[in-house]
Amino acid sequence: MSGKDEELAPARSRDAPGGGGGWSDDEVLPRDHAAEQKWSEAEQRGEISVKYEEEYDARAEDKQAEQPNPEEAPMTRRIIKRYNVMGTHFDVDGRYSLVDVVGRGAYGIVCAARDEEMSQQHSSEHLVAIKKISNAFEHVVYTKRTLREIRLLRLLRHENIIGIQTILPPLHRDGFRDLYVISELMETDLSSIIKSPQPLSDDHVQFFIYQVLRGLKFLHTSNVVHRDLKPRNLLVNSNCDLKICDFGLARINHPDAHTQVTAMTDYVATRWYRAPEVIMGWRSYTKALDVWSVGCILAELIGRRPIFPGSDSQNQLTLICEYLGKPSERLIGRVRNETIRHFCRNELADQAAIPFNELYPDAVPAACDLLSHLLVFDPVERYDVTQALEHPYLTSLHYPDDEPCGPVIDRREFDFERVALSPEELKEEILHEVELYHTNGQTLLGQGGAGAGAAGGGGGRYDGRAEAKDLTGQVANMSTDDKGHK
Repeated sequence: MSGKDEELAPARSRDAPGGGGGWSDDEVLPRDHAAEQKWSEAEQRGEISVKYEEEYDARAEDKQAEQPNPEEAPMTRRIIKRYNVMGTHFDVDGRYSLVDVVGRGAYGIVCAARDEEMSQQHSSEHLVAIKKISNAFEHVVYTKRTLREIRLLRLLRHENIIGIQTILPPLHRDGFRDLYVISELMETDLSSIIKSPQPLSDDHVQFFIYQVLRGLKFLHTSNVVHRDLKPRNLLVNSNCDLKICDFGLARINHPDAHTQVTAMTDYVATRWYRAPEVIMGWRSYTKALDVWSVGCILAELIGRRPIFPGSDSQNQLTLICEYLGKPSERLIGRVRNETIRHFCRNELADQAAIPFNELYPDAVPAACDLLSHLLVFDPVERYDVTQALEHPYLTSLHYPDDEPCGPVIDRREFDFERVALSPEELKEEILHEVELYHTNGQTLLGQGGAGAGAAGGGGGRYDGRAEAKDLTGQVANMSTDDKGHK
């Protein structure tokens, strides 16, 4: 869920830029505003807490509902702990003990939990994040987002991408509604750090942006476009480790496909980090839209506030042009929508770009130079991720041999994006993902994937680069009231 002061741009309808109508910021995804208000008020009163209720044997209860079969082998016990979080039940396997609430988003509540088995094995407290996705199959849009995210995170395992450790199997295969996804627990997010009084040195800024680009290279070389990069979706630990999260809006663009897996015209993103080609409704969007978002994040780290905090699409484009100058007639000509084209030609001020070193006089020149290559109106002229990693601003961190490319993703993994599936078929796809974590007693837990020297902490040269810049432990006073998990 985006921050309270961020504007969430909804899915684009046929009347959105590029379609038949004009500007559109209509919300089309269902949201429980009453629940959000209730949560916000309880948060302000400090009343959000985790309350233990009971422990029960789920399989024994399930068995009582069925006719006994004398030939069937005795059931293995499955102990479930039930907790109450603001009226929402958390039913988790007995190995997990909930300790705190760390976030709430449009798709569920996230709690920190102690993994008792891992803690005992390692003789130290082992914490994880458990996200409960309530009513996961109530809306097809949400169900597809959930499936897209858990499938991508299974396929893309990298140090700078949040990793799923497991997904709890449902108590009952038929009729289950909720999902419990267990992942690494991160302490906060980049938005909370930016808003906090915590001092950030230029070394911090470099290291954060480097990690975003390193993770993004892994995504882009797998032909995955994140499409919703923003500080809230960048989780951070006190040792400055950073991981990209929230892949519900991502898209996979196979170069050999006749059509994209899902048309980019149903783009949803937080407005402040949205690339101008999306606002203006151009005919095609590319990986460059993620690079624009990285530029916005870099500017926000330097200035400690968003660079383009637009109140609506028109205002967003106006703010961009105030700094970058009015787009050329060649770029305006790419706009398909007449309303937006008229606005660009006749209502945008005809002014020159403002140099970034004037906007950020205290920033190091190399940071401003990198900004000038990331925040470029024309996506064709905008840096790609590889060029950004090679920029002099990141020279002390850049090491190509430890910046892996992502895997080739089989197009069939995302056939559900091309074919209209029923809710039951989508549920079966999600059940398949769950079962992959529990087949033959095996689990994906601990498989770090490419570029993962050690899950969560890095390893070898990658970890050494943080130590060389003396950043480890430097963000000890981060605000953790909002820990960033969604």
